[in-house]
Amino acid sequence: MTHLVDGRTIAVTMATATAAAADVLRSGGIVPTLAVLVPTDDAGAAWYVRSIQRAADRTGIACEVHRMGGPQCVPPGAAQISDRLAELSGDPAVHGVVCQTPLPAGATLAQVGAAIPVTKDVDGANPASLGGLAAGLPDVFAPATAAAVLQILRHERVPLGGRRAVVVGRSTVVGKPVALLLLAEHATVTVAHSRTADLPAVCREADVLVAAAGRPKLIGADHVRPGAVVIDVGTTPTETTDGTGGGGLAGDVDAAAVTGIASVLTPVPGGVGPVTTAVLMQHTLAAAARAAGPG
Repeated sequence: MTHLVDGRTIAVTMATATAAAADVLRSGGIVPTLAVLVPTDDAGAAWYVRSIQRAADRTGIACEVHRMGGPQCVPPGAAQISDRLAELSGDPAVHGVVCQTPLPAGATLAQVGAAIPVTKDVDGANPASLGGLAAGLPDVFAPATAAAVLQILRHERVPLGGRRAVVVGRSTVVGKPVALLLLAEHATVTVAHSRTADLPAVCREADVLVAAAGRPKLIGADHVRPGAVVIDVGTTPTETTDGTGGGGLAGDVDAAAVTGIASVLTPVPGGVGPVTTAVLMQHTLAAAARAAGPG
């Protein structure tokens, strides 16, 4: 029997705790504030930004959305995006800064993310944050999606110490930071990717399998050992059957194929996604609390 994780319920529990802590800061005159820079008019990005705004409303965090350009405008370059992120970061009233992807051609998240100070980098975009994570520094923020994976594993009381974990995907926003977070929990971690020989055999070694490759239904029954915990981070947009668009999201895991094999599975949608936005609110709150200082 496979247990499906209810990410929405986990997110509600997290939001309740965040809202209570935000109230305490507000009573002391500190309004936790998140600034979100949106460099493109991508529809998927707009949907995610709305979800961030809803999460902020539920937790008492102020959310400022700053848009650059539009359909009739020349896309901003990396230098312009970096300058705007630096400007937002320089505002003492702003505690967390996020640069929403996708970015215009010629700009990379690592390049522009470097403009966000580590103390305000609540979604782990600055390469220095990843370096701090690798070094085990206590006051750096992991990318929210990577942190959400660990939040789910803790909620589901999945033991990690000494267990074998396989992460499929090596991006700096999910794969690498998830691997580092799992290492910090004393798991034995393998990072697999598109050039991994015999990927199914490598995945079958996992007690905990994290699929973060961005390839729909990459992980099937032959990738999962009986009883493994499977965390599906994939969110590839899908079209309706008539090709008119407006479909849903497809995960990296073929859920139907692994149901009955995996002991725990996160669905798409409704698994990692809601927890990611809840983590982003937690990170913003933590940044605001640190800025406020002791007491």
